[in-house]
Amino acid sequence: MHNIEDTQTTDRETWSGNLFTDLGLDDADALSTRTALGIQVMTTIREKGLRQKEAGKLLGLKQPDVSAIMRAKFSRFSQERLIGFLNKLEQKVMIHVSRHHRGEPYQQVMIAR
Repeated sequence: MHNIEDTQTTDRETWSGNLFTDLGLDDADALSTRTALGIQVMTTIREKGLRQKEAGKLLGLKQPDVSAIMRAKFSRFSQERLIGFLNKLEQKVMIHVSRHHRGEPYQQVMIAR
């Protein structure tokens, strides 16, 4: 009789806090930052109850670009452009520069509500 615990092994890996780093991507910090900003744009559009056409007019985008944001397709937008969208959505974006410590990401986005 075998105990199931005897035959199972658990591989535990430490999560870095950045999926893109864990996937081994060279530009992981930039991808993580762009994703966090894009999610905030998407969330703010939803919270404001804007339809894609309304959001497009406010952000200066065509409907397919708004659709891309709402489907989390952020690769076509730079960090700077996403920050601009947040500003147009009446969101304040603060940039804080501090000394980097070993093991932490070089770029990090924190959302305050």
